[in-house]
Amino acid sequence: MSDYSSMAPQEVWQKIRSGEIKGQTSGMCNGYAQANLVILPEKYARDFEEFAKKNPKPCPILEVIHGSPMVQDMGKGANILTDIPKYCIYENGIKVKEVHDATEYWQDDFCVFLIGCSFSFEEALLKAGVEVRHITQGRNVPMFKTTTMCEPAGIFEGELVVSMRPMTPDKAKLADEITGRFPNVHGAPVNIGHPEELGIKDILKPDYGDAVDVYEGEIPVFWGCGVTPQAVIEHAKLPLVITHAPGCMFITDVKNDEVNDFLESKKAKA
Repeated sequence: MSDYSSMAPQEVWQKIRSGEIKGQTSGMCNGYAQANLVILPEKYARDFEEFAKKNPKPCPILEVIHGSPMVQDMGKGANILTDIPKYCIYENGIKVKEVHDATEYWQDDFCVFLIGCSFSFEEALLKAGVEVRHITQGRNVPMFKTTTMCEPAGIFEGELVVSMRPMTPDKAKLADEITGRFPNVHGAPVNIGHPEELGIKDILKPDYGDAVDVYEGEIPVFWGCGVTPQAVIEHAKLPLVITHAPGCMFITDVKNDEVNDFLESKKAKA
């Protein structure tokens, strides 16, 4: 397996376009923030943006692009239809296909949402000596549907989806402190050590991604996940929606440690 960890985002975008990279992006382009994707018709964009604002843990918005597939603030020169390894295509709330290039599904009235991703804080965890098990094992992060309902907005409602990383209680406390400093990429955990409170019955059977090993003395730590909109889209039954496939993110050209200041600066100018 090639090592893409030290490559620049622009290099990886090209390798994705060419078909060299077709799988999950965790651990790629160390130092750069990654993003989840939702593309939907403009007529639903206001409701979706309101939904995201009401549910900032799973859906922190990084950028909104109206009527164009070309990324601006989070990756100048990137095409959001070709520069993610894998996409999900939803029709009337049903996932009908996974593709590596979503160009043929683009419509002129589409609106693009880039949403913060927990892959972005994993670098900080690793630097602090907190193992990220799915990276260690070369797998996709395990993700689970929960019984916790998000705050609804307009036509959008549905269950919270969480990502899980197992660790010792001491490391979990440290991870809580570290990720709390990244509110624009899911922030602190939503639950530490109590999967039953989220309605999760088996942490070795994720709904998305891959199972990872959980060792004796470890507890599961759950963060809000950008796959949440996919569960919400299933409820809303929109005619056509494009999302990233779980674990296959857009790699931005903004550094992880600059994301919060970058977004706060954008808000101040708005």
